[in-house]
Amino acid sequence: MAGIADAADEFKCPSALKSARLQDDKKRTKALRNQKDTIDMANPTFSAIDHVQLAMPAGKEDEARRFYVGLLGMIEIEKPAELKKRGGCWFQSGSVQLHLGVENDFRPARKAHPALRCVDYDGLTARLSSAGHEVVSDPSIPGVRRCHISDPFGNRIELIQP
Repeated sequence: MAGIADAADEFKCPSALKSARLQDDKKRTKALRNQKDTIDMANPTFSAIDHVQLAMPAGKEDEARRFYVGLLGMIEIEKPAELKKRGGCWFQSGSVQLHLGVENDFRPARKAHPALRCVDYDGLTARLSSAGHEVVSDPSIPGVRRCHISDPFGNRIELIQP
């Protein structure tokens, strides 16, 4: 299969190079479509999400514990010894794990976020509101009751009533 460089050498002009790029893009797109058709969804590649990692500033582990354990009702799980040196902490509730890792140039995730299905949505949102955390309802998906909150570091978290 001739590539962009072959076409450019053959024609030696910018418009030929652009045309060759378009042809290569069309071939790649067609190949991806054909590949998608052969994926067997009965045997998926992944079975579950193991954990979601959020960033946090250094030295704020106690603040994370007050929020994730004290308010969200998660338990802290022990990090492997080698990873403890890096700071941060890991939390779990049922099969859901959130890992908070220290990021030196920390910036909160205000758009990207985990979405957590709640066992007691009303109780959790009431507890968060009572503790002074803003709970922002989001009715933008019909038939889905959900809201967004922020952890103490400004990371966005979505809560969903199943």
